[in-house]
Amino acid sequence: MSKAPEPVLKTQNPRWKALLLGALLTTSVTVATQAQKMPKKKAVLKTMRLTNSYFMKKWPDTGKEIVTNKARPSHIWTRAVYYEGLMALYGIDKQKPYYDYAVDWGTKHQWGLNNGVSTRNADNQCAGQTYIALYEIDPQPERIRDIKASIDLMVNSPKVDDWWWIDALQMAMPVYAKLGVMYKDTAYYEKMYRIYNYSKTVHGGNGLYNPQDQLWWRDKDFVPPYKEPNGEDCYWGRGNGWVVAALVRVLEIMPKDAPHRAEYEQMYLNMMKALPPLQRPDGYWNVSLHDPTHFGGKEVSGTSLFIYGMAWGINNGLLDAKQYQPLIAKAWTAMAKECVHPDGKLGYVQGTGKEPKDGQPVSYTSTPDFEDYGLGCFLLAGSEIYRMK
Repeated sequence: MSKAPEPVLKTQNPRWKALLLGALLTTSVTVATQAQKMPKKKAVLKTMRLTNSYFMKKWPDTGKEIVTNKARPSHIWTRAVYYEGLMALYGIDKQKPYYDYAVDWGTKHQWGLNNGVSTRNADNQCAGQTYIALYEIDPQPERIRDIKASIDLMVNSPKVDDWWWIDALQMAMPVYAKLGVMYKDTAYYEKMYRIYNYSKTVHGGNGLYNPQDQLWWRDKDFVPPYKEPNGEDCYWGRGNGWVVAALVRVLEIMPKDAPHRAEYEQMYLNMMKALPPLQRPDGYWNVSLHDPTHFGGKEVSGTSLFIYGMAWGINNGLLDAKQYQPLIAKAWTAMAKECVHPDGKLGYVQGTGKEPKDGQPVSYTSTPDFEDYGLGCFLLAGSEIYRMK
């Protein structure tokens, strides 16, 4: 396995002084946790089954509207991310109720998208990831009819500025990659790259990706001169987690010789380099990656997405297990012990929003406005950890 470059700390820059101590502490903690073993596969699967069972029991009707501050259909992005996690769980634990639950969800929504085929919103297209996965198991045409039609409209349009927020990368990119593979059509890869690259290099003035810190600003509202209370740039934890998940899922899908794959792999490695020094001593990542004092606390969704990416990297030979396995073990063990209620409910999940202050306070007993996507992230992480040797 190739070893990823060691994280580099820019100690000569005054604004990094606040991070230096945390990085050094994290390094010492990482060394101390080298002996910490990865959780046993049986324990990981048991935790995943428990948390998923809680959700399926709470939502027996897959078509029931989600009511928070208003009623929303249950195939919006939050629920779609849950089904990504469910399908990952099904991939390692072939229980028929999991498959039936996902099929019922698609059927209840007639395999359609929120706001219809003409939608260009990546959130609305996220359901397509599960529709396509179910189509691959049982290729009934109606399962991919609408998602293919929606993406085809975008492929045939010159517009490339749709993904103005970084969450969108995870919601939509895997769909393009899957369609490119299924139809052996590079037009899907090319369009995906053009929209992705616009987000990376243009949105917000000069792009939402900061090559210096190797992290992403959530959208134009958070590019400099916007600063966190400690004077650092605002890198939202879960937002960067969405980018990690997008890259992992695309790299998992795309052939080795697919156009622009090298860009996604390099971006993935860049982010994997940036994340280790930012892990908290307790195993989590902060909701504000460069400001631990701004709503500092445990948080499951972002942490899950980061270790999902790390576990995938080890499993696919892109990351050094000696460096990253202790980080994964510490994070998963902490979440399994401290965040999972006896009945399977997940605590410490930040509610929906776009920045550290949203969905607060986050605690063991707090319930986010939507319980589904946090579990989806958790199941993605657990499934990839389960696959580790």
